[in-house]
Amino acid sequence: MLFWAAAVLAASATGGLQDDFSAAATEYGVPESVLLGVSYLESRWDSNGGRPSVSGGYGPMHLVDATAIPEGGDHHLGDPRGDAARPMRMTTPLPPSEPAEQTLQRAARLTGLPAATLRRDTAANVRGGAALLADEQRRLGAPLSPDPAAWYGAVARYANPAFAHEVFEVMREGAGRRTDDGSVVRLPATPVPAFRTAKTTAAECPSTLACDWMPAAYKRVGKDDYGNHDRLRSKRRVDYIVIHDTEGSFRGIPALVKDPKYVSWHYTIRSRDGHVAQHVRTTDVAWHAGNWDVNTRSIGIEHEGYLAKGGTWYTEAMYRSSADLVRYLADKHRVPLDRAHIIGHDNVPGTTPKTVPGMHDDPGPYWDWGRFFALMDAPIEGEGEGSSVIINPDYATHQPTFTGCVSKTSARTCNPHGAASVWLHTAPHPDAALVDDAGKRPGAASTYSVYDHSARASAGQRYALAGTSGEWTAIWYLGQKAWFQNPPSSPTAVRATGPLVTPLTDHVKVYGRAYPERSAYPRGVRYQEHAALPYTLRKGQYYSLAQTLTGSYLAAGSFNPSRHVTVRGKLRYHQIQLGHRVMFVRAGDVRVIS
Repeated sequence: MLFWAAAVLAASATGGLQDDFSAAATEYGVPESVLLGVSYLESRWDSNGGRPSVSGGYGPMHLVDATAIPEGGDHHLGDPRGDAARPMRMTTPLPPSEPAEQTLQRAARLTGLPAATLRRDTAANVRGGAALLADEQRRLGAPLSPDPAAWYGAVARYANPAFAHEVFEVMREGAGRRTDDGSVVRLPATPVPAFRTAKTTAAECPSTLACDWMPAAYKRVGKDDYGNHDRLRSKRRVDYIVIHDTEGSFRGIPALVKDPKYVSWHYTIRSRDGHVAQHVRTTDVAWHAGNWDVNTRSIGIEHEGYLAKGGTWYTEAMYRSSADLVRYLADKHRVPLDRAHIIGHDNVPGTTPKTVPGMHDDPGPYWDWGRFFALMDAPIEGEGEGSSVIINPDYATHQPTFTGCVSKTSARTCNPHGAASVWLHTAPHPDAALVDDAGKRPGAASTYSVYDHSARASAGQRYALAGTSGEWTAIWYLGQKAWFQNPPSSPTAVRATGPLVTPLTDHVKVYGRAYPERSAYPRGVRYQEHAALPYTLRKGQYYSLAQTLTGSYLAAGSFNPSRHVTVRGKLRYHQIQLGHRVMFVRAGDVRVIS
């Protein structure tokens, strides 16, 4: 019963959208629980204001019109490899190659309703989804049975077997929520069998997911260059799983990953049905994070979506597939299930002062970290009355102001929507200026843009407590006290325990890579400079400590993996939560406080 608010459980689920599902189920002979389960995974029963998804899908049933697929963004501009020893020379992305299924037009033929009506009218959209499911059942030669268990095959045809598995999981659990049109919709727990998907490919996935193996290109692109990832002969350490969004449609993924002059990542997850494709083995290094040190120690997962779309089509199907995958990978590679190790692309540090402003901002404030971790059975919770706080607003009701949803330069306020971030101010007052980030926006003030996280803290991140004043809480953030609203009646953070570090001097440097000392490099391997970032820590400040590691650098400049060299030093680093991004300090420059 994940995410069931008490008010929703107590509310009457009659009238409005609930009645639309009931009427459509009766009209087309589809069990109401099946129809509700399919819609919940595709949209959580939301209409999203009639706006299309990243796949061109409309309404609670996500009826797809391929002509409505938005253009891709600039997600991979820059240097995702992030290695100064061999900067990336990237081509323009190739055009999309995978055609989208036109379920909206098919629903129009089955129902006799105009496509425009199916897009904008919620009741018609639900009827269209019911008609499609009934048609899939008939194509299987099966009767329109009132038994939900008899519809597994039709649901699998509607999307894929992994999607069907999750639909039946939702039906067993039950669900209920207030949708974006104000309706209260409930799916009572339904006793249906636990269907399992069969693993049919070479992809590294849990048994609950039927993943595709869609390999990335590994080819020479000239005498001294190759793409688009690095293969390793020995086991590597994995410290992070990085959550990205694609800023484009899944349709273009096959062409992009097969281009040796493009970049790479390990997995992509489709929005409409949670389908998973793997491109790079988790034992190999993909070029996705813009920081070579992080690339060598991470797994990158792309999610079909746009950070500025208000979380509109980060679907339940996508969240559930991603949660299953991340939990599996975290267990396999011994990665802790917390926000210091399961990070967004927007939490990856820059490598040098020059690269910090261009580091990426996805998946953005609308990615629901709380729901994501709850699905992994690792809910974001406090731990007593310690000297830290964990950011944890209620996603559905916490709707801070953002700009930039229309375009990156637009000052127009975004439509109200739940978010996982809090704004950070210079004083405990809503009219106080936002704190500034000297690295991301040098010489410029922070903004309320969805693309600007200079003054934001995100759900699950742990910070050292710096003070309280009425309904306001202060944390240590980028070398300053940063205040956010945290009213007892609607808290946006919880107290927590955990180790902290405090500087031993007033001039402690911060780094974006945990590289070894010069003396550790063997002959023939270029020394990697320790480039301090534009932040300085001073005595009396405190920052949360996530892990301690010894400096290392993977020199992987050859198409032949046998020529790669891993440099391991003795210099120790602490990973801290400095601002919105994680960063590193030398262990000898700080004192650890348990």
